[in-house]
Amino acid sequence: MRSNNIHRSLRVFSFTAALFSVGAFAHEGMWVPTLLKSIKSDLQSAGLQISAEDLYSINHSSIKDAIVLFGSGCTAEVISGQGLILTNHHCGFSAIQEQSSLEHDHLKNGFWAADGKSELKNAGLTATFVIRMEDVTAQILAGLVDREVSTEAQRRLHVAEIALGITNEAVVGTHYQAVVRPFNYGNSYFLIITETFRDVRLVGAPPSSIGKFGGDTDNWMWPRHNADFSLFRIYAGPDNLPAEPSDANVPFAPRHVLPISMSGVQEGDFAMIYGFPGSTQRYISSYAVDYVMNVSDPLRIKMREASLSVIDAAMRSSDRIRIQYADKQSSISNAYKKWIGELRGLRELHTWEKKRMEEAAFVDEAHKRNRTDLVDHMTALEGDHKSYVRYATARDLFVEMVYYGPEILRFADGYRELIEEGDRLLREGKRQDVVKARRDALIGYFKDYDVEVDKGVFKALLPIYRAGVPASLQPAIFTGIDTKFKGDANAWVDDLYARSVLVDQKKLETVLNASPKKFTRVMQKDPAFLASRSLYDSFLQQVRPEHARLGDRIEATMRAYVKGRMDMDPDRTWWPDANSTLRLSYGRVEGSEPRDAVVYEPFSTLDGVVQKYIPSDVEFDLPARLLELHAAKDYGDYAVNGTVPVCFTSSLHTTGGNSGSPVLNGRGELIGLNFDRTWESTMSDIQFDPEKCRNICVDARYVLFIIDKFAGAKHLIAEMQLVKHTDAPHLIELPIHR
Repeated sequence: MRSNNIHRSLRVFSFTAALFSVGAFAHEGMWVPTLLKSIKSDLQSAGLQISAEDLYSINHSSIKDAIVLFGSGCTAEVISGQGLILTNHHCGFSAIQEQSSLEHDHLKNGFWAADGKSELKNAGLTATFVIRMEDVTAQILAGLVDREVSTEAQRRLHVAEIALGITNEAVVGTHYQAVVRPFNYGNSYFLIITETFRDVRLVGAPPSSIGKFGGDTDNWMWPRHNADFSLFRIYAGPDNLPAEPSDANVPFAPRHVLPISMSGVQEGDFAMIYGFPGSTQRYISSYAVDYVMNVSDPLRIKMREASLSVIDAAMRSSDRIRIQYADKQSSISNAYKKWIGELRGLRELHTWEKKRMEEAAFVDEAHKRNRTDLVDHMTALEGDHKSYVRYATARDLFVEMVYYGPEILRFADGYRELIEEGDRLLREGKRQDVVKARRDALIGYFKDYDVEVDKGVFKALLPIYRAGVPASLQPAIFTGIDTKFKGDANAWVDDLYARSVLVDQKKLETVLNASPKKFTRVMQKDPAFLASRSLYDSFLQQVRPEHARLGDRIEATMRAYVKGRMDMDPDRTWWPDANSTLRLSYGRVEGSEPRDAVVYEPFSTLDGVVQKYIPSDVEFDLPARLLELHAAKDYGDYAVNGTVPVCFTSSLHTTGGNSGSPVLNGRGELIGLNFDRTWESTMSDIQFDPEKCRNICVDARYVLFIIDKFAGAKHLIAEMQLVKHTDAPHLIELPIHR
């Protein structure tokens, strides 16, 4: 770790130049829709041809009414008056995988519903619209005035109580949901009213050889050549309101539908993206950046690299394992490669050094303004981060080990209540219900589980975990490796899997069907359960309390720091960090020159797809039908200069959660579907560089080409509103069915 003293020898820029110039670029920012009117002149100068009211309105249909929070972590958009929504292939991947089997391999072969009856229900999948957002900062902060707020936990509790009154009042008598979310470390708060639909069905998906063409090799890279999209449909009750999944439901009639531009885009064109970006850390301190660069990212990269070495080899060896682990592998691999790019980008941009200079300038200005409180906050921030590192390290490795490592650990934790609180459940008459729930979950779990793969992952991760977690925070059970097994961790893992009933469906079913006493007796000695409890207990008892205490102190200090920055530059419009709430970013369609002698052109084509084609390769194989269309140049209405546009890059500020977000032109027409960033852009969650940072989009015309010419699903094309540019920009409104 670097020394964290604020050295006065650091060159201190003038306050406004050093501290506030970062972030002043036109392309940076994830704007809350209610604030768009404050930047409307910038938007219009950049190329927006419609009004801010057309983007976000609570009085009439607007583009925000076509933007969907897909599940809990992606974005989708409405593209037909019959509730058809478009999102990424990787966002729908879990649902596609769940619907797949050896007999119906929708991952490999794709899926296209011929009609409504063929569309597939997906348990638990939701689609959420934002009805309105409202700044309630004044109400929240006023409510805190007369309350004791000596700790951050107390503050959160009071905020939650005040927010509950606000949300209850906002949705009384409606079917809507409401939440109050903090922004800028709790310096501001927004009330968000939403409507969630619970019947979302799979309509179409290209085969993975198209939707995931390039696989891990191309992930986060440019040029890109995959059609990363899938189609779902929102179903509602006969009254067009949300309803539980049912055959009686009908396609949802939306408030707004995005028209799809057939005119395409040119380099330099205005572009904007509307969606639900997950998390950015634009304002974090140099101490936090130091931890990311020198501890967290390197350790997490090492853990995931070890897991992937096992899983990738197993997936190549068996179609059964390929289907079982496709979604898991994708989840592990995505962040792994992202962190590698992030680490490189932060180093190249000298982010730590820039943060240090910002903080030095901030302290210098605080001294000039006699704000000793702000100086004290920065001193406290340094000390808290020094103490925080060991607990943050233990937490990060716990998450990697338990939630992204061997599945047996979190699966075993699902039995904790039955084992440790079985007597209470029996007295309360609830035990049978819990047993039934665990029994019902077995089929789904073991359908996607391979014991040898899981064992291999455990063996690969265990040495890294033990080396990285401070000795005083290690789970007690691992001492058995050094005593009973004389330091042989692999032998310890082999013994665990050999003796545990949790790795065998039939044995586990037998134990579940046994008497409560026998079940408890067997499970209390099960080595996998004991290992799981030891890991959880060490985290919950030794790591989490102190991690939370120090995290709360840092959160409170950061709130004061960010507020201090805002107070010192009141004329600036501040965009808050992403927090999975609806945001708009804007920029241009453009390439980049991220490194010396490297030039990224902004467009890729079907010719490039075929150039990458490697027969029978797991990542670069192509379906015969696509090769036939290319050979015959049978491109239909989607041809441009003798080929088909596939992907493009733009300078839009995006992050995780923007996957599936619509990329729109100045008229509010769909031109592309966001699905990635270039590898050189992955540090943009912490520092956005307008020269390097580019998001990657699949061209809307390639999506249409695959649906129409490749899949022959013309009935889906017929639902959509395909448009050419007109002289008068306009939005297409649909009647509100409520």
